[in-house]
Amino acid sequence: MTCRIAVTPRSLSQGGHPALAALEAAGYDLLFPTPGRQPTREEQLQFLPTCVGYLAGVEPITREVLAAARGLKVISRNGVGVDSVDLTAAAEQGVAVETTAGANAQGVAELAIALMLAGQRHIPPQDAALKVDRWQRIEGREVAGRTLGVVGCGQIGRRVVQLGLGLGMSVRAFDAWPDPRFTPAGDFSYTTMRGLLARSDAVTLHCPPAERPLIDKDAIAAMRPGAYLVNTARSSLVDDGAVLEALVGGRLAGYATDVYDQEPPAPQELLHHPRVITTPHIGGYTTESVERATRAAVENLLRVLTAAF
Repeated sequence: MTCRIAVTPRSLSQGGHPALAALEAAGYDLLFPTPGRQPTREEQLQFLPTCVGYLAGVEPITREVLAAARGLKVISRNGVGVDSVDLTAAAEQGVAVETTAGANAQGVAELAIALMLAGQRHIPPQDAALKVDRWQRIEGREVAGRTLGVVGCGQIGRRVVQLGLGLGMSVRAFDAWPDPRFTPAGDFSYTTMRGLLARSDAVTLHCPPAERPLIDKDAIAAMRPGAYLVNTARSSLVDDGAVLEALVGGRLAGYATDVYDQEPPAPQELLHHPRVITTPHIGGYTTESVERATRAAVENLLRVLTAAF
């Protein structure tokens, strides 16, 4: 029987990647079922039953899909998030779920800082104005001397801390399990979530999702008036309605997001607000991050499949 591996991350599914050649060299046939886009549930039900491996993107992988894929041995994500995978069903079926922790950390961290700077200097609206021949200058704010709040101090969050310190900012971090060994040079300290919100001029999210939004109406009320919010982690961390209300009321200076409940997102008022910056989930979409994540995902596939066969 031919052993097939499905490859669906959008960064890999159109032209492949040199790292994928290691899978072919090991005797596996590669399947690119939906070039350039996420597969639907119906498409997964068609191609996964013939596969032993799944190099997956961010698409949902449900119990129904897994039940149809009886020969599947491993799901390898070219990223760190697995909240789109039914982990209970995968464990029951004996399907290993592997991630590439840290592979895209630098790319996501740099994007978070870029979004913060773009918001503080109002780059998108001024660029848009000049493109229609309108001279529009908007006074911005410098970040040096201001306070950056980093929620979640894992591999991405620690890089954001270092970048913020490099810009001359004071940095306060909240983490459920703070690492006392992380002591970067500069004005840095861990604090409580409440303390972070009250003190920070900009807040950036780098933590896993919870049962309810972390940034809701109460959290926004606790933030410093005129603060800026950045989310490159998970859309479920933020209550969109509360953020829109805060933007309209002037409590938040702006919001930037790279993550959505669905991709592409459905039209909504928040995403069209003039003080919101949106990017199409590009945090880990850099040449370097794709390279690191792909090679790690391939290594994970080969390790698990070699043990299985």
